[in-house]
Amino acid sequence: MNPVPDRPNSTRASILIPFAIVTLIWGSTWLVIRDQLAVVPAGWSVTYRFLVGAAAMAVWALVRRDSFRLGAHGVGFAAAVGVLQFVLNFNFVYRAELFITSGLVAVVFAILLVPNALLARLFLGQRMGGQLLAGSAVAMAGVVLLFVQEVRADPSGGGVTLTGIGWTLLAIASASSANILQATGTAKRFAMAPTLAIAMLIGAALDAALAWWLSGPPRFEARAAYVAGILYLGLAASALAFPLYYRVLRVIGPAKAAYSSVLVPVIAMLLSTLFEGYRWSALAAGGAALTAVGLVVALSARRPAR
Repeated sequence: MNPVPDRPNSTRASILIPFAIVTLIWGSTWLVIRDQLAVVPAGWSVTYRFLVGAAAMAVWALVRRDSFRLGAHGVGFAAAVGVLQFVLNFNFVYRAELFITSGLVAVVFAILLVPNALLARLFLGQRMGGQLLAGSAVAMAGVVLLFVQEVRADPSGGGVTLTGIGWTLLAIASASSANILQATGTAKRFAMAPTLAIAMLIGAALDAALAWWLSGPPRFEARAAYVAGILYLGLAASALAFPLYYRVLRVIGPAKAAYSSVLVPVIAMLLSTLFEGYRWSALAAGGAALTAVGLVVALSARRPAR
């Protein structure tokens, strides 16, 4: 009698639960970020977010009694993650939102799946099996429908839209590079909490320098919603979500983990329906359905092949 094969790692509760938490949190950040673009320059809001995130990660590392003695190699690794993920990625995203709607940025960001898969193949030796490719194709078809929907709804002109998409693509390249770093053997040699605390602190320092150069001295808004937004983005969307996401990524691979970005625009649209009166079109509904089907097909595939 042949033994029943184990379920894929990506269908286990230990993966699905943190995957769902990360996707729900990051799907909600677009509403929060939109509220922060009025008074305080974007660069300073990003700085405050990662100062809060770094402090929370440092406290968690102390609670766990993790050592901050990473050595020169560990600090260099943390600095690389900080620059790619917490400086370039987020500054490019905020820059993109000066040209196009946050919904369109979220939809374009869904193609993070593609560079994650390509870089994982190139640097980690992971290749996408047939089932993962099929699920990705279905999900990308859904993303195309969502993209068409958002472009139609975007009041910006063609050139302005292309500029915003260009900034978003730069953000995707930065985020994908950070994702691949987290899947390497080097990343696994250092404790997650102190490494991310240092990465976020370095990122916040560079964000502050960039913000001062582009927008002048620090500015802050004492409005309750703004302060609450900074705390939510720093604690939930950074200090909680990034460690969960990176742990999932190390188990199921960068390509499958990137499906969180595929679902984020769908979650954002659902939340916009509840809080902003977003009305679903046939294109948006079809795109959301396809992304969901693609997710189920892809995550039920076996572990990344080598």
